[in-house]
Amino acid sequence: MIKQFFKFSTASTEIHFAAGINHLKKITDPIATVLITDENVFKAHAKRFKGWNTIVLKPGEDYKVQATVDAIIEKLIEMEADRKTTLVGVGGGVVTDLTGYVASVYMRGIRFGFLPTSILGLVDASIGGKNGIDVGVYKNMVGIIRQPAFILHDMVFLNSLPQQEWENGFAEVIKHACIKDAAMFAALESNSLKNYQSRQKSICDLIQRNALIKIKVVQKDEFEKGERRLLNFGHTLGHALETQYELLHGQAISIGMTYAGHISEKLTGFKQTEKVVALLEKYNLPTYASFDKQKVFDVLKMDKKRERKEMNYVLLEKIGKGVVKSISLKQLEKIIQEF
Repeated sequence: MIKQFFKFSTASTEIHFAAGINHLKKITDPIATVLITDENVFKAHAKRFKGWNTIVLKPGEDYKVQATVDAIIEKLIEMEADRKTTLVGVGGGVVTDLTGYVASVYMRGIRFGFLPTSILGLVDASIGGKNGIDVGVYKNMVGIIRQPAFILHDMVFLNSLPQQEWENGFAEVIKHACIKDAAMFAALESNSLKNYQSRQKSICDLIQRNALIKIKVVQKDEFEKGERRLLNFGHTLGHALETQYELLHGQAISIGMTYAGHISEKLTGFKQTEKVVALLEKYNLPTYASFDKQKVFDVLKMDKKRERKEMNYVLLEKIGKGVVKSISLKQLEKIIQEF
């Protein structure tokens, strides 16, 4: 196990790489802690929740809404949770987003940590302090940036992860390679999902490398005024597709990255879209898709990255170098209509 501390503007996060849920007792007192998980994780790992106060949620993005937040808060009141209580989200991105949000508003803010159980959760969702919920078709429209006190990586939870969720998580790994790490992009090209699934050390190293990419970006720009926007590569169009077409997050982001490659060709002279598409397809992710362009644009223009009549869109100059370009909504609508 490797323990590292990372300082952010208002807090610091302790990350325990390649640890185990048994280690959780050393970080937080079980009597004053409530674990929040979903039915899928709980059923697959019921023994590991023994001795912990646990709230079990229905699984899936459909439940990342205010009604779930209200239900969790009612349960916490019933459990007599107070300001000394710690919440721990044990699950994928939906569970960690909800846990961080509830912990930030319950009694005006209590301590929380994460034990991410999916690739997506390990490399992306649990890191950076973004916690929140969806409102209708608008993803993450309501939320807060507040850093967890700790993140614990227990790789055993990956044993019960469905194949589709492995693929889903690798979309974010490929995203990090595209915007920040050409060497990792090359390593992904020469490797395969099967290899990462069968070699514990390879997947541990890959997860750690991705976590560190995201942490460094967030440390430089915690509240998304500049560089942190790069982490949204593929997400502007992707989020609009995700809610309209009931895609998994990784699938939607993969399609978003494909089209962001083509927008990059027009606006930055990017010449490697085919390489990006080939890598996404190698990891079993969708690339091109037919969709109702007007309907998707109407959702997309409400994206949080919009500033009045301009959208801050993440593009690539080359593999390993992402840039943020301000595109007028008019021009963006025209580009999308031409896809």
